[in-house]
Amino acid sequence: MRALSKSKLMAFRQCPKRLWLEIHRPELREDSFATQAIFAVGHQVGDIAQRLYDPKGKGVVIDPQAEGFEAAFARTQDLLKSNQAVFEAGFRAHGALAFADVMLPVKQGGKRTWRMVEVKSSTSVKDYHRDDAAVQAYLARSCGVALSAIALAHIDSAWVYPGADDYDGLLLENDLTDEAFGRSDEVRGWIAEAHQIMAKKKAPAINTGSQCTDPYECGFLAYCRGLEPQAEQPVSWLPRIGKKLAAHIKSNGVIELRDIPDALLNEQQRRVKEVTLSGRTYFDQQAAEKVLASHKLPAYFMDFETIQFAVPIWKGTRPYQQIPFQFSVHRLSRTGKLEQQAFLDLSGKDPSKAFAEALLAACGERGPIFVYNAGFETARVRELTERFPRLAKALLALNERVVDLLPVAREHYYHPSQQGSWSIKAVLPALCPDLNYGDLDGVRDGGMAMASFLEALSPQASATRKAEIERQLLNYCALDTYAMVRLWSAFTGKAVNSHGQTLRHT
Repeated sequence: MRALSKSKLMAFRQCPKRLWLEIHRPELREDSFATQAIFAVGHQVGDIAQRLYDPKGKGVVIDPQAEGFEAAFARTQDLLKSNQAVFEAGFRAHGALAFADVMLPVKQGGKRTWRMVEVKSSTSVKDYHRDDAAVQAYLARSCGVALSAIALAHIDSAWVYPGADDYDGLLLENDLTDEAFGRSDEVRGWIAEAHQIMAKKKAPAINTGSQCTDPYECGFLAYCRGLEPQAEQPVSWLPRIGKKLAAHIKSNGVIELRDIPDALLNEQQRRVKEVTLSGRTYFDQQAAEKVLASHKLPAYFMDFETIQFAVPIWKGTRPYQQIPFQFSVHRLSRTGKLEQQAFLDLSGKDPSKAFAEALLAACGERGPIFVYNAGFETARVRELTERFPRLAKALLALNERVVDLLPVAREHYYHPSQQGSWSIKAVLPALCPDLNYGDLDGVRDGGMAMASFLEALSPQASATRKAEIERQLLNYCALDTYAMVRLWSAFTGKAVNSHGQTLRHT
């Protein structure tokens, strides 16, 4: 009987069809960039955990890929007779196998027992982490391990990195011993059911649904969707679907927007439905102009790019804190003249203070500052004030000038091509068809900007590649703010003179 890995059991817990596909059709799996990034972060946090739990470096790491699974299981049993910390200890029993992140020897009543720690890159304990711990405890105890405790360690998002490669305090532990030990019958049932699914000749007939992305995105989602009837105008284009509407959609098997009764829709949803079905754009330009009329020129248009690290690399920053490393600011004068200033730091040093100082210089002291989805930029500015109190007053003054263009677009504009989205990347090509993020070279969205920034910081990045990344990042962020200028122009009916536009990069 083939032993199922813990990851396969977790796949089964999410969706039996996913398990079957993992076993029989693995070539169909397509992990997104975000999923791959999560894997990479997990490895990084695991490496830090080994340093934290074995500060003297006397522990042993088992590598099943290099040693082979049989050798790894045998070596685990030998090492558990010693008093060394063991990392990636392997256990196999009852048709399942797993590798424990951390095994620590503990003396109890004069006897050696073991404390297991599972390490996660999340900032809290999730339900599927509890399942994970239950599987680990069951398999270890089934192999005869004197397991006295099991804990789950996750990242403490409030912890501040003190620098000097000191990560003591990064992880918080949660004891799950009683809960995990008490779920042996459950785990035994999961293993049996999973083997039954694996033995089937065909995949279980399960439609796509919330399980496809909860608790994590399934790499077979595109494949499974391709097996189902494809809606011409799917109900998923409706914004903010509430419980009542969701229940109607599910109970009636509705997939087409046209089949949703208007009585179940709010005003915005009815507008999306009407525009989609008719193909006629909705644009109340007069109302949009009225909303923006009080904001006089000169005006500024601002956008940030940020990076976040599960394991901070800059002193004074927290895990997963959004650190701004780039901005673009377009300034529109009273005469309609357009100028741009940009900031980008690819040095590898913490860009935060230089970013804040350059931003203050670029935005002047008066005039509206237009953004798209204000919560993001204003939150980053507030975080900068916490780190640099001397700049706080001036930075908070920027937030007081911020005007959000997203609500204006959401209330007064909708094009059939938006497909339920008011992101600037959906609105811009509809309202300003001469501009399109797809025309950019290299960096076309925030995720790509983060990835490119990390690549530029890598010691392996050549000078040529770093220069190419710099150009791509500058072009991408500049389009974000120029896009807002063009949206403002369309909403207000006022022309913009972009000829002779100047750029200043700091």
